Amino acid sequence: MLKSLALENFTVFRKEHLVFGQNLNVIVGENGAGKTHLLKAAYSAIAVLAESRGGFGEGAYGVGAYGQTPPGKSRLQTALADKLMGVFRPDALGGLVRRAQGRLKCELKFRFDKEALGVDFGFSRMATREVSISKTPTETVRERPVYLPTRELLTISPGFVSLYETMHLPFEETWRDTCILLGAPLARGPREARIRELLLPLQTSMGGTVVLDRSGRFYLNKEVGGNLEVHLVAEGMRKLATVARLIATGSLLDKGYLFWDEPESNLNPRIMKAVAKTILQVAKNGIQVFVATHSLFLLRELHVLHKREFAKLDVRYIGLHVGEGDEAVRVQQGKTIDEIGSIAALDEDLEQSDRYMEVEMGPGTEAE
Repeated sequence: MLKSLALENFTVFRKEHLVFGQNLNVIVGENGAGKTHLLKAAYSAIAVLAESRGGFGEGAYGVGAYGQTPPGKSRLQTALADKLMGVFRPDALGGLVRRAQGRLKCELKFRFDKEALGVDFGFSRMATREVSISKTPTETVRERPVYLPTRELLTISPGFVSLYETMHLPFEETWRDTCILLGAPLARGPREARIRELLLPLQTSMGGTVVLDRSGRFYLNKEVGGNLEVHLVAEGMRKLATVARLIATGSLLDKGYLFWDEPESNLNPRIMKAVAKTILQVAKNGIQVFVATHSLFLLRELHVLHKREFAKLDVRYIGLHVGEGDEAVRVQQGKTIDEIGSIAALDEDLEQSDRYMEVEMGPGTEAE
């Protein structure tokens, strides 16, 4: 479990220390507040500690185990730099340093429930592709993190990984990583009963099951009508299908990490309710979940479900507040929504509701 992230001069942040909940972490802020940057920073560090490209474990995308000795400091530095470049896609690594006067240096410090996994590193504004590690982990992460971008990936998954590995494509590396996980074989053995239990509500919402044919294309096997090409399915259903597939392969089953950027994107409220419950169900099952959102509906739905059905979960809310001019983004955090301060994007929704009620009630009408 990721316990905290301390960062200094990273993108839009000056100096902040974020403390995370064991089960669900909801990052709230308007556009440009750095929500996605936080998700990608945490994802990049955990992915490097789990994937084989930096010398960890074996296989296409890391199957290391706790206790496994990481490679040397030099290889780890290269792996971190490569991952940050692949995930953020800056022209140079120094582009991730906060834009302000002076010769600033970026620092990031990650702490886990196991001290041996902790890693600290940084880089200067002049860095092209180099990081400097000040604290080296002595063990590797077993669980492979999952990153779900705002766009669903089931429709582009066929052939995307091989194309990404052989061509220069203008897509961030999270797409490649997630497509690898989507194409993994289904989990078998003692875990199957638990998988069926988790998949049942998702399959009910979708009206079918997700299948992968030999050509690598995904279909939604409908109870009535047979296989339906996934690109013909509504995007909201494709998002649910993505989570269902990752549960079926074991990537979102027992332990691990899920980073989901704006789950509400292109969803109607009915599907958003299903997504909110899925997020909490995955968190309840042992996955540490990080969600970035500026949707008042999703935030309220998560809050309602947490209080009514998932009260035992450890949930943290993180509010990002954009300053004026060149001011850095400020962070407010706590265990309740009230502790994260007023978020402009959410206030606009509330104000619109008030204006709507005023118009509907007509001039001179008072609410009872």
